Amino acid sequence: MLQRTREWSTLLLLVLLPFHALLVTVGTRFLVGPGESPLAVLALWKEILLLVILLVAAVEWFQQKEGEWSHKFTIDRLDWFAFGLGALAVLVTLMTSNDLRTSLYGFRYDFIPLIAFVVLRRVEWSRTMRSFVEKVLILTGAVVALVALLTFFLPQSVFTTLGYSDLHSLYVPGAPLAAFQQIEAMGLRRVQGTFAGPNQLGLWLIIPIAIVFVRLLKVVNPLVRPKEILSLWTERASRNDALIFVLLCVALLLTFSRTAWIAAFVIVLIAMFLTQSARDFRRSLAWLISVVVAGVTIVVIFIPSVLLRVSSSWEHIARPLEAIEVIREHPLGLGLGSAGPAQNRVSDACVHLPEGGDASWAVGRTDLCVFVGEVQVQPIDRACDCPLLPENWYLQIGIELGILGLALFLALLFSLLWRLKTQSETREIFLIVLGLSIAGLLLHAWEDSAVAYSMWILAAMVVGPRKD
Repeated sequence: MLQRTREWSTLLLLVLLPFHALLVTVGTRFLVGPGESPLAVLALWKEILLLVILLVAAVEWFQQKEGEWSHKFTIDRLDWFAFGLGALAVLVTLMTSNDLRTSLYGFRYDFIPLIAFVVLRRVEWSRTMRSFVEKVLILTGAVVALVALLTFFLPQSVFTTLGYSDLHSLYVPGAPLAAFQQIEAMGLRRVQGTFAGPNQLGLWLIIPIAIVFVRLLKVVNPLVRPKEILSLWTERASRNDALIFVLLCVALLLTFSRTAWIAAFVIVLIAMFLTQSARDFRRSLAWLISVVVAGVTIVVIFIPSVLLRVSSSWEHIARPLEAIEVIREHPLGLGLGSAGPAQNRVSDACVHLPEGGDASWAVGRTDLCVFVGEVQVQPIDRACDCPLLPENWYLQIGIELGILGLALFLALLFSLLWRLKTQSETREIFLIVLGLSIAGLLLHAWEDSAVAYSMWILAAMVVGPRKD
């Protein structure tokens, strides 16, 4: 009874997580009115549900008898790395001057998903539920992708009616979410669908894309033998998978998240490498590279701003370099919440425009700090406190927990990937973790709860503790 309750509660959590930002925004709009920041009591629903799941799992673990599904008190290297990170976080944070609020935000982003992983890997997950979770995530991905495509065409008035901000491309603490972002001067909308931003949507789409692509590879290999694609239409399940895969890819493209594109390309490549013979893989690789090169060439020639975004690209270089310098100056770390998404919650909303940029659009917006080049042009009566955003999850950990913390986190991630790689039945989860780990090199990949909770829970379902 406990196992069934936990499994179905977890399924509910995984299905609702992608709709979190939309549900909280709309709920806040109709409970307290427009122009208000998301209600904390609404935003905490996922943590409350996760806490219930973890409590049920703890009761299950306590009732286990030694010698049943797993060794009750087995602690492996994955656990030791996670425990080491936790102990280090407490020590470093106590040694720093971060306020409690900032530290709690840092704990929420860095450790709640890890706690879920450590606890949920100690209880049994039925094969039926694991299979059902994958199918449901595919269907959820289809719904999320359809909503994202719809938002590409909706007017701004629809979003403001639902409770979104009348701004775009900006996150302002204490204000409603922006409904979408735009590509710099092009005015081209980047869809975010039910998420808080296009990068978050793009990274979450990695999850259903990995699952459905592995399912397709078991049926057909169109890059090697194109005629085999016709076989997809002879079986309803394969036909539906193919259509959903196309839908997911279109939604991913419209996020214009270059990091998510890179992650998706890598997992497709690795999936083919793991499932094909050497000869077939070489042919698939040739086809795939040809298509990607042709697509990139066309985009660079006709709409270069889609890929060559000067301001965004520069930040992906400058901010990691700044983070490396901070780590060099503070090798022991600055404590939880000192960098990354936690900083967004406690700092000013800063807009950085290139030299010669036009800041007139921001006049009157006292909630925005605007910089043109290195010069602060708004407001003029105080210095702004801008967030420290390394644009790299690993460097964020390095700033917060120092070089040792960075080493422990990398060791945990590599160990998890190795465990998943050596278990053939966990190929989809391996690809998900790999894709998001790659994305972490260019973004704060696990800042969104839908991405972080989903990945670590899925990993916990298939990676139980074992004697090393």
